[in-house]
Amino acid sequence: MVNASKLEVKELSRKLESYLIESKASWLKTHFSFVYHSIFDSNEFKGLKKFYNDIIANLIFESEDFTSLQETALVSILKRDDLKVEEIKIWDYVIKWGIAQNPTLPADSKKWSNENFEALKITLQQSLPLIRYFHIPGEVVWEKVKPYKKILEEQLWDDIIQHSISPNKPVNSIVLPARTFSTPKLPSRTISTPELTPKVNAPFSTMINNEHVAELSSWIDRKSINYSLTNIPYEFQLILRGSRDGFHPKTFWDMCHGHAGTITVAKVAGTDEIVGGYNPLAWNNSKRGSKMETNDSFIFSLKNGSIQNSILSRVKVSKDSIALYYPIDQTIYGPWFGSSEFMMKSKVSDFAQDKECWCSDNNTNYENRIRTTRDQFSIIDYEVFKIIKKQIPNCTIR
Repeated sequence: MVNASKLEVKELSRKLESYLIESKASWLKTHFSFVYHSIFDSNEFKGLKKFYNDIIANLIFESEDFTSLQETALVSILKRDDLKVEEIKIWDYVIKWGIAQNPTLPADSKKWSNENFEALKITLQQSLPLIRYFHIPGEVVWEKVKPYKKILEEQLWDDIIQHSISPNKPVNSIVLPARTFSTPKLPSRTISTPELTPKVNAPFSTMINNEHVAELSSWIDRKSINYSLTNIPYEFQLILRGSRDGFHPKTFWDMCHGHAGTITVAKVAGTDEIVGGYNPLAWNNSKRGSKMETNDSFIFSLKNGSIQNSILSRVKVSKDSIALYYPIDQTIYGPWFGSSEFMMKSKVSDFAQDKECWCSDNNTNYENRIRTTRDQFSIIDYEVFKIIKKQIPNCTIR
């Protein structure tokens, strides 16, 4: 009877939160503080927690009762990658929250004792590891973070200073990915008005155009002549964009897992180069340390800006050739073709931060070099597309 009652209560709570989210969104926002405080220490109400985290997370910091949040609620918010708030502001808010939990601290932090700093450090022990320190500008670190350096671990502070001086040098501390600045979708209230101008579709890519698509499609089908722009047989469906989804290598493996027939393109920082590779196989984040074989993969460099000619480099057909490698450490390595003939890598878990990406010139597994230099590089952005065969409409002859 007791278990049956518990199941009934759980079912009732699920129905209640569904009703509130679907029909009483305005009421939930108005009574944010009351509801938020009521649910976050509970193991139930997952739907309501997600509602508040998705819709209101970016507004919480500005609310008058922000400092009265439970620690569990604050930690839940800090774990999010999509807070539309600068990281230094998040740091400021976390410090503000921690100080509010210790009302006996002197108002002027310059007068704090070591015991005062230790008290704040203990209060924020769950929150401090969630700050993205390495994505705070160096000059701001000195102004905002340094006054509270005593609440940070010594190694972390040393790494923050080193990174602000030499951002390309590896650090010992964990480097969390930069937060993405996506905007939560709020319920809209709009009045329909006639459109004065037609809608313009957003470009499918920030790096490649339809001429590139025609060329890449021809390479996939092993055509000697490129497809015309009106005869491209494939659609390029965007799976991942670094500037939208983040540059952490693990993001690549999480978002591309299970997708077969993909094109990866990357814009090399400081040049006009666009390099990439085609993988006909499925990316698989569970096949760590696996050497993958296929006769259909290729790597390339695309004509762009001062780059006058594209370069195609197909995998060598040989029993010893490695077409792709699925690395063991997915926090450092992203897509990896051959023996690093095209490889995306970052020791700080951000392809755009350190110069660890590489197109080697060993030609062991692929026919041609796709860069004229052996220099390692960082990227400005990268995209991964799933290649989908276009459907040809049925035509009935009468």
